Amino acid sequence: MKTATILIVDDEPIARDNLRHILGKDGYTTLLAENGQEAIDLLKEREVDLVLTDLRMRGQDGMAVLSESKKLWPSTEVVVITGYASVDTAVEAMRQGAYHYIAKPFKIDELRVVVEKALEKTSLHREIFHLREQISARSGTSKIIGQSPKIQVLRETILQVAQLDCNVLIQGETGTGKELVARTIHELSPRAGKRFVAFNCGAFTEDLVTSELFGHEQGAFTGAGKTRKGLIEMAEGGTVFFDEVGDMSLSMQVKLLRMLQERTLLRVGGTQEIPVDIRVLAATNKDLKKEAEAGTFRADLFYRLDVIAITIPPLAERRDDIPLLANHFLAKHARQGRIAPRLSEAAAQRLMQYEYPGNIRELENIVQRILFHCDGDIVEPRHLEDDLQGPEPVAIRGRREHWPSLDEHEKQYILEVMDEVEGNKSAAAKILGIDRVSLWRKIKRYGLENPDA
Repeated sequence: MKTATILIVDDEPIARDNLRHILGKDGYTTLLAENGQEAIDLLKEREVDLVLTDLRMRGQDGMAVLSESKKLWPSTEVVVITGYASVDTAVEAMRQGAYHYIAKPFKIDELRVVVEKALEKTSLHREIFHLREQISARSGTSKIIGQSPKIQVLRETILQVAQLDCNVLIQGETGTGKELVARTIHELSPRAGKRFVAFNCGAFTEDLVTSELFGHEQGAFTGAGKTRKGLIEMAEGGTVFFDEVGDMSLSMQVKLLRMLQERTLLRVGGTQEIPVDIRVLAATNKDLKKEAEAGTFRADLFYRLDVIAITIPPLAERRDDIPLLANHFLAKHARQGRIAPRLSEAAAQRLMQYEYPGNIRELENIVQRILFHCDGDIVEPRHLEDDLQGPEPVAIRGRREHWPSLDEHEKQYILEVMDEVEGNKSAAAKILGIDRVSLWRKIKRYGLENPDA
């Protein structure tokens, strides 16, 4: 990667110029930042191939640059430069994601080797990411069925979030497919080779929840005949999905918060802290922010879980996807050895008129009952349940002469959101369910640098 761009961060002008001279002679493009905040601001605007940052700086130090770089550009490697007195701190930086550290004074050949190896790793990360995107385009997010603009945005968000090893809060009404989204995130993430463990927070008593999640030692309680690992420990290196996390008791929320903060757990009856390496995905059909404000959900746990939020639209907001979903379920549940029937236009229109309080789960149940009544190759309105048949709808959707493209839908949607928040990109990104960098890319792509124009 001799054409690579390297960001040099140091508050000493001589040190910056020396690094620029050395790397420039090797053919690299260099960008300079006089302090940590300047580096962070630059990283918010563009991606680089490598960050070389001094560890000790006034204001935002090298650890802050490392943390922000990994959030914004996970595949970009970071090398920290430090004096001998702070080597221990540099080692800690490596634990938090830095590729390597270089102690001052360093040898030029040593610097060149570290830079070359770090760039090779950056290149490999990006190649893996692009391959995973290609594969997911064919298989991964294809499990999320639909062609509506909101589902297209959801798919793109899943692809982006999958690569960020952070907590994710998945919000949506009952039956919208929150666990499917969580599994897809896991399958497209670097943790895909490890276990995905799902746990329903509202399905057990508090004692059972503690034992199931954290495990127990032999003799911890009556019936504990041997030591048993909990679900969190069994998911080591993988992903734990907390379904309906809003139903978790306040005392269990404290235990979960401690595990997220310390990255350790204590088995029931145990005395030794056990380190854990997991990614946490959580789902809820409640407004956890309001729950936190009301005191029924811990605010500190909410902010731990809500690093990135994904909102799944209810089925009533994506009616154009209903025929696609219905035909998918018809094929899935058709009797063995029988060709699945297809929806007639009239039956599809009737299905699209229903409100679906139970969302996709309710639609799947309806399709299974349709198969009980329909023996032919075509599903007609008479095969639908009484509450779905009804009188002929007054406003059946007509055929459009021009259907706007997905890009046009997305562009208009972004414009509306930006107008609503008066150009505040952070607020707009939160509403859109994407990070600020992704929003910035879309603004550039659609030429919306001045959305009010």
